Amino acid sequence: MKKFTVVFLSALMALSLAACGSSEQNSGANSVSSEPQSTASAAESAGQGTENNEGAADSAETGGSNILIAYFSVMETDGVDTVAGASRVAANGEALGNNQYIAQIIQRETGGDLFRIETVQEYPTTHDALLDFAYEEKAEDARPELASQIENLDSYDVIFLGFPNWNADLPMPLYTFLEAYDFSGKTIIPFTTHGGSGFSRTIQTISELQPDATVLSDGLSISRNSVSGAESEVIDWVNGLDLTSE
Repeated sequence: MKKFTVVFLSALMALSLAACGSSEQNSGANSVSSEPQSTASAAESAGQGTENNEGAADSAETGGSNILIAYFSVMETDGVDTVAGASRVAANGEALGNNQYIAQIIQRETGGDLFRIETVQEYPTTHDALLDFAYEEKAEDARPELASQIENLDSYDVIFLGFPNWNADLPMPLYTFLEAYDFSGKTIIPFTTHGGSGFSRTIQTISELQPDATVLSDGLSISRNSVSGAESEVIDWVNGLDLTSE
């Protein structure tokens, strides 16, 4: 009887040990199967990181040009339509200021960055009132406060500078702008719209305000009466400058 009991107990112990071994193997299997899940999560995270990097690269390319197109433009709203003589033009169903329109063509051709020179004060949008306001500003030698600022100026080598010819001179906000920044070592390329005076002496004034910049004398001058049909002229002028956007 004792012998039977010993045999029975031995068999029972063997079964218990086998069960423990099986449980440990199952536990080990669960531990291993969790590793592929962690790897998959890492891969998904890596994939998301790649997408984010691609988005960042796109942003860098969009804002990574060495060309800036800065312009000042006031759109009149009275007097004449958008075709004949106004300081605005219709493009793709949208009314734009003359210099704004030209600046957008230059931006499209060069891949540069657009910057609108804006002031804290608002300008009249009717023709006669705007003429009077601009004349008074010039008589006072005013320096209107700017409402917009250039970021990362050091990244630009070429500055297209657009403005209307007011009273045979730069608009006074251009004086504020040119006195606020140092364009030393950069190339300034002027473009203007006018009522018959061309550039007057504005290019010389820009050179005086920025003596350490290279100011191109061969700027683009377009009559306000011709802006709506000037797209090809703007494109030919830009291509003739032989500029490349980096």
